[in-house]
Amino acid sequence: MMNTLNTENPIEKPFRKTGDPVDLTSESPLHPRRKSRRIMVGPVAVGGGAPISVQSMTNTLTANVPATLQQIAELTAAGCDIVRVAVPSQDDADALPEICRKSPIPVIADIHFQSKYVFQAIDAGCAAVRVNPGNIRKFDEVGPDICKAATDAGISLRIGVNAGSLDKELYAKYGGPTPEALVASALKEAHMFEDVGFHDFKISVKHHDVITMVETYRLLASKGDWPLHLGVTEAGPAWQGTIKSCLAFGALLAEGIGDTIRVSLSAPPVEEVKVGCKLLEYMGLRPRKFDIISCPSCGRAQVDVIQLASAVTEGLKDVTAPIRVAVMGCIVNGPGEAREADLGVASGNGKGQIFIKGKVIKTVPEDQIVDTLLTIANDIAAQMEADGQVPVNSTGPVVVPIQHPGH
Repeated sequence: MMNTLNTENPIEKPFRKTGDPVDLTSESPLHPRRKSRRIMVGPVAVGGGAPISVQSMTNTLTANVPATLQQIAELTAAGCDIVRVAVPSQDDADALPEICRKSPIPVIADIHFQSKYVFQAIDAGCAAVRVNPGNIRKFDEVGPDICKAATDAGISLRIGVNAGSLDKELYAKYGGPTPEALVASALKEAHMFEDVGFHDFKISVKHHDVITMVETYRLLASKGDWPLHLGVTEAGPAWQGTIKSCLAFGALLAEGIGDTIRVSLSAPPVEEVKVGCKLLEYMGLRPRKFDIISCPSCGRAQVDVIQLASAVTEGLKDVTAPIRVAVMGCIVNGPGEAREADLGVASGNGKGQIFIKGKVIKTVPEDQIVDTLLTIANDIAAQMEADGQVPVNSTGPVVVPIQHPGH
């Protein structure tokens, strides 16, 4: 079901000043979070232990305001916390005030080459601006003015380098877009801002190769306390890009590195958000929402597990309650192996044993398995919501309390 945008209640303006203290913190169950300073992207805190936020970017023409706002609404419904919009033309810059005013989540203007659009984006009410000093004309001259305008507006900036935009001198010095070259470029840019007293920025050093990307962020993380935006640039189509992003983000997040992420896919932006949110859930960095456990297809299976799991997933795709449903193809992988699931089915001999928390509650014909599971799952989800087990702001960054052993 398509989510329509409520334009009557835009997010509060003006934004809080960047770096304001916020009580929200989120730890990882795998490794202490890297200590970074905190900035603000509108009302969303980034860095300083704040919950890791999920970003995406619209692929509409920004100048087409209705289409852009509709896509932002869909991204918000999928769990996106921060959205970036491209500003390559004057028409796009002119559209920013209305987009910022009506967007339910903070808007970042993505700007290259033309510094005048940076100032227009700030005046339009953008929560932040992504600038690449390496391709902004005469940045040495306009950089201090950009920093002053951002400071006066209380917004943050994102800087950083991609492999494709590496400074030619650094490319030659290091023999290509190596981790050392990318970090040297990022440090050069960071010092340009810090030398004029501006500190409210995050850094990205993206690369399409997983190993290079991970090594680059590890190196950069050791050089200072800037909040870091993680990304595997040009990751590829959905299947390939998801694997690349999960490998790279998983490695870094498991080490406590990373404050905000974007999964870059050659796919609809909503798919990026779905992958990013699920990744954080499975890393223990966001509360779990609906999850499905299903066994692989094998010679023991007496039911089409693939079709059954797909049907259940599709039927529960809009559920936000943290319900876990198990779909098992035979009694071997039945209630015992999936006893921790809230609800499940073990199939065989044309029937399905429906179980809750490992206890069989009924047996139904195979053609009634899906409908039975969906009905019971929705009942359980509704009860979870009534019991307050679903966060009120279920699509935003949330704190994940970590219970350490012995506490």
